[in-house]
Amino acid sequence: MSPPDKQADKIQGMFSQIAGSYDLMNRLMTAGQDTTWRREVIHRAGLSPVSRLLDLGSGTGDLVREAQRQQPGCIAVAADFTLGMMRAGNLRGHLDWSAADALRLPFPEAEFDAVVSGFLMRNVLDVTLALQEQYRVLKEEGRIVILDTTHPRRNLLYPFLWLHLHLVIPLLGAIITSQRAAYTYLPESTEKFLYAEQLASAMTMVGFKNVGFHRRMFGTIAIHWGQK
Repeated sequence: MSPPDKQADKIQGMFSQIAGSYDLMNRLMTAGQDTTWRREVIHRAGLSPVSRLLDLGSGTGDLVREAQRQQPGCIAVAADFTLGMMRAGNLRGHLDWSAADALRLPFPEAEFDAVVSGFLMRNVLDVTLALQEQYRVLKEEGRIVILDTTHPRRNLLYPFLWLHLHLVIPLLGAIITSQRAAYTYLPESTEKFLYAEQLASAMTMVGFKNVGFHRRMFGTIAIHWGQK
């Protein structure tokens, strides 16, 4: 296994390579459903006109833009550790960006009313530490909402889901981005990631209360939530 720094550099480089087509691929892979999931994430964040929101692993800023649509008065920070993603996001309009590592957040304690993330947690090298950092920067009663892939249940649909993950998505990635390896990484990282129930348990162990989750897209996507 590569040292943590090498693994982080590899992930960072991969996302830089696909930044320009990241949004298009998200729409194609999910048949446009990712926009619905992001609406749900922001709704569950419970923002008010004066809320401070951190979108961690923001990518091109989709969750921040959704927050600004739902609650225009909120203060939203888009944080990512991939410069290419932030540059791609800025082409769609200026956001308040912060370069940030999810394992060492450059924010003081109790800074935000909500922390959200979309397809971040399966990429971090230490899930518990990433959750602890999000807990640290949340205010009391602040909310965490996590959108990510998860292991689908083994049922009659499982073979078709496997084909979609391992054949359709890498093929789309190769055609649209010329980066087949990046979209081979997606199913691999999903299969190595925690089951939805395990992520909920990890959130509880860190100290979050009122933890829950819903599965989406035939059980391949999960939205988790909790409160400090």
